[in-house]
Amino acid sequence: MFGYIVVNKPELKIKDFALYKSFYCGLCRELKRKYGVFGQLSLTYDMTFVALLLSGLYEPETKKGTTHCILHPVHKETVRKNRFTEYAADMNIILTYYKCVDDWKDDRDLLKLAYAKTLKGKNRRLSVEYDKKVHRIIQLLEQLSDLEKKDEKDIDQVSGIFGKIMAEIFVYQEDVWANTLRKMGFYFGKFIYILDAYDDVEADLKNGNYNPFSKRFKIKGFEDEVQQLLIMMLAEACREFEKLPIIIYGDILRNILYSGVWVRFEAITRKRREEQEKEHV
Repeated sequence: MFGYIVVNKPELKIKDFALYKSFYCGLCRELKRKYGVFGQLSLTYDMTFVALLLSGLYEPETKKGTTHCILHPVHKETVRKNRFTEYAADMNIILTYYKCVDDWKDDRDLLKLAYAKTLKGKNRRLSVEYDKKVHRIIQLLEQLSDLEKKDEKDIDQVSGIFGKIMAEIFVYQEDVWANTLRKMGFYFGKFIYILDAYDDVEADLKNGNYNPFSKRFKIKGFEDEVQQLLIMMLAEACREFEKLPIIIYGDILRNILYSGVWVRFEAITRKRREEQEKEHV
């Protein structure tokens, strides 16, 4: 359900893309440092966005360095790390662990069970450090699981649960910006859930898995309907974002919010149309 919040690289300045990549690599190194290689495997672009957003808002001291990367062994990669890359790493592990546990309960997915077991000890400490946040996330995942088991088709209801989960992630501390961040996270979470359901609907139908769009997928105008839903969610998220006094990293964050998030939707839609055209040839 993650990996949709990316930059639109062609529309980003070279220096800004390098800056974005340094936070992505910083989050990757933070995951490895704190949680090992298995933690590193949970790396997502979505949490890179969270780290950038909070860094832009609170402007913490950020350390810049270089590191070797197994994927790019020839040159050293620039990394940036601060207390928010560490926070994003923690949230990444929490969400990954409980999502794997949930998938095991619902689908008896042995791979997810094995991965959850590798993260269990690491998550135990996080459950104490972020006790209220973790308790709330567990409650919400259970609510979401119950709705999915009931085959709930109300996309607003099911996406709203995931929106509440992301709202918890976006709020680092209860301060003057907490309400704005919570609203932004809520609509952003709904956007992610809707786009993920749109992306997976064909595979879910084939495999007999839950998808809120399963009955509407073949209806004419389905793509336009989903696009309008996504536009509404993103408009609300952007409205909250613009209330935040963010200067540094602002260009990167706006690239993601106003352009990058549509890259995956357009790619999914284009691929689906191409496959449909081949079927009618």
